[in-house]
Amino acid sequence: MSRVRRPRLYFSFRSPYSWLTVQRLREVEPNLSEVMDCVPYWDPDEKTGAALAERGGEFHYVQMSRAKHLYMLMDTKRLAQQRGIAMAWPVDVDSWWELPHLAWLQARRVGREWQFYEAIAEARWGRGDDICTPEVVRAAAEQAGVDPDLAVLAGDDPEIRAEAVGCLYQAYLDDVFGIPYLKFGPHRFWGLDRVDAFLDAWQPAPQGGS
Repeated sequence: MSRVRRPRLYFSFRSPYSWLTVQRLREVEPNLSEVMDCVPYWDPDEKTGAALAERGGEFHYVQMSRAKHLYMLMDTKRLAQQRGIAMAWPVDVDSWWELPHLAWLQARRVGREWQFYEAIAEARWGRGDDICTPEVVRAAAEQAGVDPDLAVLAGDDPEIRAEAVGCLYQAYLDDVFGIPYLKFGPHRFWGLDRVDAFLDAWQPAPQGGS
């Protein structure tokens, strides 16, 4: 029997398009981890960036201009309204993106990654909270049933750091330059507007099927 190919999803807590993409995909399969490889993607700090460079990887993403940021704000709010989703727009200032993304890796260790994801997404896009602060991550971890101390201190865990570097190195190998990004075999799909094309190329096996 041939090995079933698994898609790979790159997502980010920073991106509103990623947020809407994950919502769309979870309408098809609530536990994405069962059917695809889910890889967090974020702006690395100096420590992670140095470790990534040591492995021969780079971070392809280029920061957007103010004009593009303002367009994305209006566009995302419009898309959220079309889907009947209430949305707040958080203000990011010198954010340490390692904190929520490495906490997600910690939550995955105990099988609570999507509970944590939901709590963080609600904090960021539902209330406009700064998810790069320990108090917000701690509250999300408690809500998700994850040890809040381990979640907040995930960046101090050498194994979690190594796993995080591995995520960004895999993104480098897959030529990820923007989020959301889906890979299925030789096919790549970038952006919320390519999700339906991805779903046309991939359909998860029916629950309980052979």
